[in-house]
Amino acid sequence: MANIGYMQVVRHCNQYCRFCSNPETEYMLDVQTAYRQIDDFVRRGYFGIILTGGEPSLSPHIPEITRYAVQKGLHVRMITNGSKIAEMSILKSFVEVGLKHYHVSIHSCRPEVEDFLTGIRGSHERAIKALENLGQVQDQEVDVNINTVINAYNCDHLDETVRFFTARFPFLRHFVWNNLDPSMGRAETNRDTAPRLRALEVSLNKAMRHLHETGRTFRVERVPLCFMPEFAHCSTETRKIIKGEERIVHFLDEKGTIRQTDFEHLKTSVCKVCTLNEICGGLFELGSWYDPEELAPVFIPKEPILQKVLAEHD
Repeated sequence: MANIGYMQVVRHCNQYCRFCSNPETEYMLDVQTAYRQIDDFVRRGYFGIILTGGEPSLSPHIPEITRYAVQKGLHVRMITNGSKIAEMSILKSFVEVGLKHYHVSIHSCRPEVEDFLTGIRGSHERAIKALENLGQVQDQEVDVNINTVINAYNCDHLDETVRFFTARFPFLRHFVWNNLDPSMGRAETNRDTAPRLRALEVSLNKAMRHLHETGRTFRVERVPLCFMPEFAHCSTETRKIIKGEERIVHFLDEKGTIRQTDFEHLKTSVCKVCTLNEICGGLFELGSWYDPEELAPVFIPKEPILQKVLAEHD
């Protein structure tokens, strides 16, 4: 099992994404606490860590934290909006200490949509520059993923976004979609940002099909399997349920450290007759934000899905 731990290193950000579920605070992870968290992940036999935020690249401690984790044998990743690594000198300083896997958060190929969602004019341009810089360090075995939050403003062109980025940056081999968490932060205030599930279904499946046909990989979180039965083995929750994995997140707020071993959200009565019920994560915020009437059972065998998940290494 490839368990990966999450470490929030800051809670502030230089963007104002209208769907952000992490309210900004002044807290920043200090180096000694980071070392203790890393040591704990090592004792648990974790494969690696993901540095997150806020915008983690705003922390001055990234090189020290990365260097220590790498020395301890952990794989280190960062989820970033790309604004800081749009400066090549900063990117090189991260790569040199062993930070060689980047999840760049970008939510649309359309500049006006990206800038609207992030609340910062020019954020699309900075993200493109970050990807260009990452392309220039490919000789140093740097991996780059695209992370996208599915929301009401991009759910109709997820496939267009995928085609744009794979064409312009062929080194991109993996995409991650997280359906919007509307339960807190700005997402709770901006109620217009939560998508209807049926509104994302066609575009998401086109995007997944394009990546599959071009030999790329992808993961999807918070989307019930009835909206992606063809690619059920690519659901984050489904994979963790099948593999019996855990997820530990060190938050910089009152939540503290959370160890998650249950990846099922709420379900409705129709889920009981679905053949994939046992391996489906269900519907996040069922009834509060997302409409349970959109769920429908599917009747396909789950064994091929189990076999695909267990045969893959990630």
